[in-house]
Amino acid sequence: MGLEQKLIIGFNATFVHPGRFYLGGFSDMAHDNYYYVFLCFVYIFTVVGNVLLILIIFLIKTLHTPKYMIVFSLALTDLCGSTALIPKLLDTFLFDRRYILYEACLSYMFFVLFFASIQSWTLVIMAYVRFIAIWFPLRYHSIVTKTSIAAMLTFEWLLITTIVASTVGLIDRLSFCGSFVVKSFFCDHGPVFYLAWNDTSLNRIMAYVALVSFICIPLILIAFTYERNVILVAIFFLPLVGTNIAAVASYVHPNARIINSTLTYTIPALLNPIIYALKTEEVMNAVKKLWKKKTFINTA
Repeated sequence: MGLEQKLIIGFNATFVHPGRFYLGGFSDMAHDNYYYVFLCFVYIFTVVGNVLLILIIFLIKTLHTPKYMIVFSLALTDLCGSTALIPKLLDTFLFDRRYILYEACLSYMFFVLFFASIQSWTLVIMAYVRFIAIWFPLRYHSIVTKTSIAAMLTFEWLLITTIVASTVGLIDRLSFCGSFVVKSFFCDHGPVFYLAWNDTSLNRIMAYVALVSFICIPLILIAFTYERNVILVAIFFLPLVGTNIAAVASYVHPNARIINSTLTYTIPALLNPIIYALKTEEVMNAVKKLWKKKTFINTA
């Protein structure tokens, strides 16, 4: 009996759902374990960098400003997004635990897509603040306030929760009776709904809505703001745009999709603390003052 025939099928009303999916990962790629070990180190440094940044902003009162509310949100999002993806990915492929329950697969999909989308629009809010600082410097402090930033961040989280939950929830109306092997490194939306045998037109529409909402529009808004964003635009947006366009226009090899996606989901979270905070003079001066203050107290 083949692999797919061994998977238990569950029934939900008129829809047929598998008991489990099988995450395919790389296809015939030699020494792929080295790549997963690399991602393990990326995760460790991501956690250290973002936790350090969160603590710095929390402890230093001079950084309790609208700008650093956004940086704090970005660091928290990076930390949560990496934690939602990488530990499960390492458990799946380094320890060869590739089966995942149907419900767990949808949860996995939701959290990875959710935090990636939050990261995208948090960068947009950061670009907006920079735009106001450049073009309306005299009105900056009246426009960019803690209340306005909190409102934008809250709206962002609520809207993205609604869109991503709807996108993932529509998977539940599909029936899976053929292959249950997901050709990706996690329960990605496209590779999962491609396995369904009934009508997936609504799922395709939502995939396009998500592509435009979370990749194309943020890319346009961010690309022309300021020079430090160029690195993040190149690393975070361009691989996703290229992969999705290629997937629509032609065939994308699963290995290429996996490498593009993993680097897109992981590397920006590693670099964000360095680019947006730890290399800025304002943060470093605040850290030095805090260090001198603690050293003085300890000496006294």
